[in-house]
Amino acid sequence: MTMKTPLGAVRGLGSAKNGTHHWWLQRLTAIALIPLTVWLTASIVGLVGADYETVRTWVSIPLVAILLVLFLAATLYHLKLGLQVVIEDYVHHEGAKLAAQMTVTFASIIIAAASIFAVLRVAFEG
Repeated sequence: MTMKTPLGAVRGLGSAKNGTHHWWLQRLTAIALIPLTVWLTASIVGLVGADYETVRTWVSIPLVAILLVLFLAATLYHLKLGLQVVIEDYVHHEGAKLAAQMTVTFASIIIAAASIFAVLRVAFEG
C-alpha cells in the first residue's frame, strides 16, 4: 500500500511524454502502408501465373525493388509498434514485459533484414 496520490504515482514515468510520438508513428506507418499494399496487391494479381524469370525481372526494376523494401520496412516497423502497445497493455510482470519487448524488437529487425536482403538478392541476381 502506498501513500502516493494518483498524480504522484505517475509523475516522472515518461509514458505521457512518449505516447503521442508512438501514436503518430503508428498512424504514419499505417497511412504509408495503404498505397503500398494497394500497389503490391495489384502487382501480385498481375503476376499470377508468371514464371520465376518474369517475377525476377519485375523485382529487378529499381522502382519496384524500392517499393518492396519500403513495404517491408513499414510493415515490420508497424508490427513492432503494435506489438509493443499490446505488450505494454497486457503483460504486467516487468521481467516478462522486458523479455517480450526485446524479443519483438530483435525479431522485427532480423525479419526485416532477411526480407530486404531477399528482395535485393533477387533484384540484383545476375
